[in-house]
Amino acid sequence: MKIIQNPHEIQKDLITLKKAGKKIGLIPTMGNLHRGHLSLFKLAQTHCDVLVGSIFVNPMQFGANEDLDKYPRTLNDDIKKLESINVDYLFTPTNDIIYPLGTNVNTSIEVNRLTERLCGETRPEHFRGVATVVNILFNILRPDVVVFGKKDYQQYMILNAMVKDLFMPIEIIAGEIIREENGLAMSSRNKFLSIEEKQKAAELRKTILATAAQIESGKRNYGSLQQEAIQRLQNKGFKVDYFEICNALDLEKATDTDSQILIACAAWMGQPRLLDNLEVEL
Repeated sequence: MKIIQNPHEIQKDLITLKKAGKKIGLIPTMGNLHRGHLSLFKLAQTHCDVLVGSIFVNPMQFGANEDLDKYPRTLNDDIKKLESINVDYLFTPTNDIIYPLGTNVNTSIEVNRLTERLCGETRPEHFRGVATVVNILFNILRPDVVVFGKKDYQQYMILNAMVKDLFMPIEIIAGEIIREENGLAMSSRNKFLSIEEKQKAAELRKTILATAAQIESGKRNYGSLQQEAIQRLQNKGFKVDYFEICNALDLEKATDTDSQILIACAAWMGQPRLLDNLEVEL
């Protein structure tokens, strides 16, 4: 695996490969890689000739009171994991490379839909930071195909919208959620859970599945179902950010006529904020 920090150097390599007819795949990450990340790399390998990973902890997507400084940085371990699955390139830029004028001065990207609900309600600047850094990475690395995980379903939808709106010649593929043995969606933040908290955190998935079962049985009072789920999670020790039943296509509140439903939840168990979701076809 070739590890490059200089954007011009890696861009030159990848342009040469594209001119030779090679299809470039990309997995953008913030590092601290786990089995969920590696599943995205393996999926991308089936769709490309040359696979690139990037590791950059993006300050622009963290709020003032969030965990930027505490976010795990495990580059040496990450390199070993990527080498073990034969990733071809790893791009490891610094803050000065990505934001040479600082995050408040550099050009930023706004996606004007899908961003205001769910995570966007309590993290109003988050998706601007995500869209901006991903756009920068796309312009440097010029991938043909990119895989994003469905654990961050809203993020996947927003970045897919950005690609379509800006006519980027990139195929976006969604990777399925990879889970711990107890059903908890894999996340770099799971390591902040104590053993007891990790056991309790399994209730997040159970509550989503229970809500899905009620919807599939014919219940359509979505507001009531949401409140029941929130109460259940609070009783188990969660601090709930949101538990929403949405239209899976636009993330707006679900109606009786919607056939593609997304149950989405964000909740704190102790220190980490956990995300999970489930698509339901009616």
